[in-house]
Amino acid sequence: MKILTLLRGLPGSGKSTFALNLVGSDFLVCEADKYFMVDGEYKFDGSKLKEAHESCRTMVETYMKDSLVNDQFYREIAVSNTFTQEWEMQPYYDLAKQYGYMVFTIIVENRHGGENQHGVPSEAIQRMKDRFEIKL
Repeated sequence: MKILTLLRGLPGSGKSTFALNLVGSDFLVCEADKYFMVDGEYKFDGSKLKEAHESCRTMVETYMKDSLVNDQFYREIAVSNTFTQEWEMQPYYDLAKQYGYMVFTIIVENRHGGENQHGVPSEAIQRMKDRFEIKL
C-alpha cells in the first residue's frame, strides 16, 4: 500500500518534526518551505510562494512517478504545509488518485508550546488561524 500523508497546521505546530518521524527520512518530506532554503539558511520571499508550492507539488509527483517504475520506491510520502484551506490540498488528492496512493490528512496542533522556526509574525499566524478550514 502506498500512502500520502498531508500534515496541516499553523507555523510552529510541529508539522515538519511529525512528518520526519512519520516517514523516517527528510528526503521523503515535501514542504514548500524547502524552496526557501539557501545554503542551509531559510530565506523567505513572499513573492515566490506560488513557485514554492508548485515545486513541492512537482516533487511529490516525481516521487509518485518513480514509484511506478519500482513500487518499493516512495511508498510513504509526507507533505507538511499549512494547508489552511481545503482547496490547497486538492492537487495532492488528484495526484494520489492518479498514482494509487491512499491519503491521510492530519492536523497538527501546537499543544507543546513550540515556536515557529521561520519567524512568521504573530499577525500572519492569526490570519492563518482565522482562515483555517476543517471539513469533516
